[in-house]
Amino acid sequence: MVKLVKMKVLLLDAYNLIYRARSGFMKGDFPIVYNFFRGLRPLVEKFNPDKVYFVLEGNPEFRTQLNTNYKANRSNNDRSFHEQKSQIISMVKECLPIVRHPKLECDDTIATLVKMHCSKGDDCTIISSDSDFYQLLNIFDNCEIYNPVRKKIIEKPDYDYVTWKALRGDATDNISGIPGCGDKTATKLVKDPQLMSEYLQKEPNRQQIFERNVNLIRLVDFSDSYDADAEIHEGHADWEQLADLLEQMGFDSMLKEKTWNKYTKTFINLTGE
Repeated sequence: MVKLVKMKVLLLDAYNLIYRARSGFMKGDFPIVYNFFRGLRPLVEKFNPDKVYFVLEGNPEFRTQLNTNYKANRSNNDRSFHEQKSQIISMVKECLPIVRHPKLECDDTIATLVKMHCSKGDDCTIISSDSDFYQLLNIFDNCEIYNPVRKKIIEKPDYDYVTWKALRGDATDNISGIPGCGDKTATKLVKDPQLMSEYLQKEPNRQQIFERNVNLIRLVDFSDSYDADAEIHEGHADWEQLADLLEQMGFDSMLKEKTWNKYTKTFINLTGE
């Protein structure tokens, strides 16, 4: 009988981490790149994974069809930020596998990977401050979420997170909730199905808003077509190339022998090099 090997899988919400890197050291021409790579190694080292995915955003066509204003409140015209974001993604290819689905958000891709691994018995850790991932805690016992801003593992909700969020909406993604339904009301309703049913039927538009929001908030599983649809860059580490780029950007502190040896040691088993 073949014994299955259980893996520790780390899933990095790429844009979430890149946006977070706007805080902190902001001197020089590439401060976001510096903050990102300075924080990446200790984060990966902390969880000591067997496999890592750096997951990028696609274009969530089905959500914008449901709601044309979906995430319309998000805009960043900072040219320097976008240039540094592209640079980070290019450089990460020298360290970690990158995954992107062209028609799905990062959240959906991560949810799919979590299902694929958790169903095999692997332990999954998601690194993100995005609360949309909380719904996965309702489904998978071998999945956890680490919030890098709060520096803590998120507790599993004792209620259905999708239902709760569909009731009160999500301002971050520009999803309006049912008027007058805030956190307390949503929590009360989600814990009493009969009360929630009565609440939704009191006004004709409540059920419609709720159902739309459920479809916007619930993460999509595309595991049946993952290999065919996902864009996967496994790659192999080119440490010399990465070191050259860091040197060109003036990140001398990261290239000191002791620091650099720690960096390559952290990632070497995750790239096949």
